[in-house]
Amino acid sequence: MRGDILSRVVGMETSLLTALGDKTARPLARQLELRTVGDLLRHYPRKYIEHATVTRATDREDQRFRPGEHVTLLGTVEGVTGRRMRHRRGHVLEARVSVGAQWFTCTFFNQPYRERDLKPGTKALFSGDLSRYKGGWQLAAPDFIVLNAGASAHLPGLIPVYPATRRLRSWQVMMAVRQVLDLLDEPEDPLPDTLRAAHGLASLGDALRRVHLPDTYEEQRAARRRLVWDEAFGLQLAMVGRRASATTRPAPACPRREDGLAAAFDARLPFALTGSQRDVGESLSAALAGTEPLNRLLQGDVGSGKTIVALRAMLQVVDAGRQAVLLAPTEVLAAQHARSLRAMLGPLGRAGELDADPEGATRVTLLTGSLGARARREALLDAQSGAAGIVVGTHAVIQQGVGFADLGLVVVDEQHRFGVHQRDELRSRPGETTPHVLVMTATPIPRTVALTLYGDLDTSELTELPAGRRPIATTAVPAGVKPRWLDRAWERVHEEVGAGHQVYVVCPRIGDEGGEPGEEQPPTAADDLLDPERDEETEAPVARPPLAVSEVGPMLAEGPLAGLRLEILHGRLPTDEKDAVMRAFGEGRVDVLVATTVVEVGVDVPNATMMIIMDADRFGVSQLHQLRGRVGRGSAPSSCLLVTDALPGSPALERLERLAATPDGFEVARLDLQVRDEGDVLGAQQSGRHSGLHMLSVLRHGDVIAEAREEARAVLAVDPSLADHPGLAGLVRSVVGEDEAAFLDRL
Repeated sequence: MRGDILSRVVGMETSLLTALGDKTARPLARQLELRTVGDLLRHYPRKYIEHATVTRATDREDQRFRPGEHVTLLGTVEGVTGRRMRHRRGHVLEARVSVGAQWFTCTFFNQPYRERDLKPGTKALFSGDLSRYKGGWQLAAPDFIVLNAGASAHLPGLIPVYPATRRLRSWQVMMAVRQVLDLLDEPEDPLPDTLRAAHGLASLGDALRRVHLPDTYEEQRAARRRLVWDEAFGLQLAMVGRRASATTRPAPACPRREDGLAAAFDARLPFALTGSQRDVGESLSAALAGTEPLNRLLQGDVGSGKTIVALRAMLQVVDAGRQAVLLAPTEVLAAQHARSLRAMLGPLGRAGELDADPEGATRVTLLTGSLGARARREALLDAQSGAAGIVVGTHAVIQQGVGFADLGLVVVDEQHRFGVHQRDELRSRPGETTPHVLVMTATPIPRTVALTLYGDLDTSELTELPAGRRPIATTAVPAGVKPRWLDRAWERVHEEVGAGHQVYVVCPRIGDEGGEPGEEQPPTAADDLLDPERDEETEAPVARPPLAVSEVGPMLAEGPLAGLRLEILHGRLPTDEKDAVMRAFGEGRVDVLVATTVVEVGVDVPNATMMIIMDADRFGVSQLHQLRGRVGRGSAPSSCLLVTDALPGSPALERLERLAATPDGFEVARLDLQVRDEGDVLGAQQSGRHSGLHMLSVLRHGDVIAEAREEARAVLAVDPSLADHPGLAGLVRSVVGEDEAAFLDRL
């Protein structure tokens, strides 16, 4: 049976069961979701180590080792000992490894099972950070690959290390890849010969072999460059194609009126627009007047005034006799937007009410999934009949059964929380026209990221902040080692409230939903907030669950913030209760709002001057930047405290300190991309499905993305459905998935 398998030639679509047999294929499918030869060959190494005795992460003329240096060792296990930790529960396993004439100790914590793999005489590759230990060198919890007898003689010059699991080791993945490459027929190359020649790209087959089994870094780099190009080109074909499919129907022309609602609104504005707001507004106005569908990304830093720019565009559409929809990601934000729009419009937004503007007004209607039956019927009727010029809602707006009289503009707020398919639901509804689309994000992103994420959209940027906006003094508070700093934070809350201001306290979690009323519960994270449990050996705070609103709120109300008017807000509260709490806070009847990230965007309370973010290291830096943007919206000085148990010198605390020193949103976005997995940025946010993007980096590959976009435009200009390029159509589907590649069937 095995000989029969090895005699076969396999292709990229061949099942691993067919190519490798059940024993090897099933763990790959179960542990890594790899089911075809193509899946396995697109499971690229995460790093390489040289086939040598010792390698360093950096080249140094000085050959002495240094603590903290990352090394890879090809060594032999001479002995293994295990013991229980002295001062706390746990187990330590120490393997003594010889590398030539040198000795290293490889230490594993709470992993006694490693002894099965590290028997004396075992040869293995160990990779980790060096530290001093009992006068010698130690690698704490190193990655390692056990080499079978004689295997080291057949290793490539660079040994690939793969993403793997505890039950499926990198070495096993490597062996499976080598077996598949031995059987692989030369794959059909999706890239045209002319494109490969123009950009100096290797063939697909050669790139796949060299990325997995390179002998030199030159080979590895050439292979990765070709595979990066595949991902960039497939993605840009999808983006350019989606843009073309969005313009197959005309948009309703919405020319500007000099005597309409938009003009009346501008005349009543109590402040001057920034130059950036005026310029972007003129650009949007000109685009809305035409029949080519507007597909625009509007981005700007926190507080740059995107909402008013969007409102002016919506009013131009209403002046043309059509409707606009503002889509928000949460009910709290949708309700806040509805209140804000009504407040900004005043009598101009109260059509049908006694105090409506006598010269003409429109209606702002809120439509969310949790509306009562009567309120929902009224909202649906407003949208269907056209009585509501502006409809504000959540994803409920794009559900079946929600109709509009004449939809002219869709505004999507916080696009990063929506998938592109949700955005297209409104744009692709039946009819002779397709509405204009304006996408807003308050998470500014570099140009290459915009090309990657929103390649089907033009981009407008608000580069100025309105007059009167003051910088937010941001400070990282290492409460784990300086608890007095947290005490001082609660004192500062009393001072702010005493001065007539309000405060947010933000937590990463709502609370523990388990447990029956009256049942004794274990100590909560909030119990250790001011006096965290510490490790007896390192003095570091012991890891605990993220702090929760349901724990922190009562603890503060009964402790350091006793006597203040405190309320709790999170997404699981009933809609009426959420709305009542936000209204009370907005009207100044609440001193301290303890909330989750429901206040991240769209919440505008100028009297709030302080925010304390608990467990700040549990948030991404862009999210922290968004959160702190909820203060500093009035004329009073404002501050944001980033509370963390992270230790001095740790990456988590350094990240918070960098954020505290970085007020600019675009710089924050770059920091965010540097410290988090780009898989969070690419792929999943496009479609909500498994991404085919493995190598493409929006920071490192900006030039490739731009070049791929130009090539995609050239190809689709002559072959919009890729009918003459079936290989490229397959590339698009492999990179972005079947659903995202649906534009191919619409052209």
